[in-house]
This record gives sequence, C-alpha cells and structure tokens, in this order.
Amino acid sequence: MAKKAINFDTVREIGLAMPGVEEGTAYGSPALKVRGKMMACVPTHRTAEPGSLAVRVDFGDRAELVAAAPEIYYVPAHYVEYNAVLVRLARIDAAALRDLLKMAYRFVTRSDAASPSARARRKSKR
Repeated sequence: MAKKAINFDTVREIGLAMPGVEEGTAYGSPALKVRGKMMACVPTHRTAEPGSLAVRVDFGDRAELVAAAPEIYYVPAHYVEYNAVLVRLARIDAAALRDLLKMAYRFVTRSDAASPSARARRKSKR
C-alpha cells in the first residue's frame, strides 16, 4: 500500500482538530494560527526548499529535531534567529507530523511564546 502524500491539506486537517486553531495566512501563504499567533505556515523565504512547512518550536526542541532527523528537519540561515524549524513534508509521516504540530501548539500557547518582548530579550542577551 502506497504512503499517503503529506501536504498542507494534511497539516490543515491535523491542526484544525486542535482547540482554538484557525486557518489564516502568513506572508501571503497558508498558515495555522492560535489566538493570532502563527503556529505553522508554508514558508515563503527563498532559502526554504519547495514542499516545506515552517513550524514554530522552542530552540531546544528544534536542535533535537534537526540532530535526530536532518533528512526531515532543517534550518536555513534566514530562520536561525526564529523559533521555527522547517520540515520536508515529503519525508515526514503523519504520526510525526501530528506530534510536531502538538509541540508547536504547546509552544505557541505558552504565555510568552515568541512575543515581541521575548524576542527582544533574546537579542539583548547576545
């Protein structure tokens, strides 16, 4: 039996099943948001590979994902300063995608998740 292709429709189906998640756009691309905060989107920056998804995660979680499965998860230079990991949708399975979106949901719904003030604090620590 052939593996079902993972695309943004799959992302949408999984994400919209979570409480408070709604569909929107980010930089003109399809996105999932929680209370107006971006959780996942189709990346628009030229450094993103075609067929990728940008997902908001904690820097520590991102490092673990990339170290464990660099064939699935990656971080181009443009995204290094952002709490996000890029995912090659053709290489992830539905169960791993579901877990990743749950991780993103928890990250975005935290009280200080990447708010402008949190981002400013990170920059000031350098």
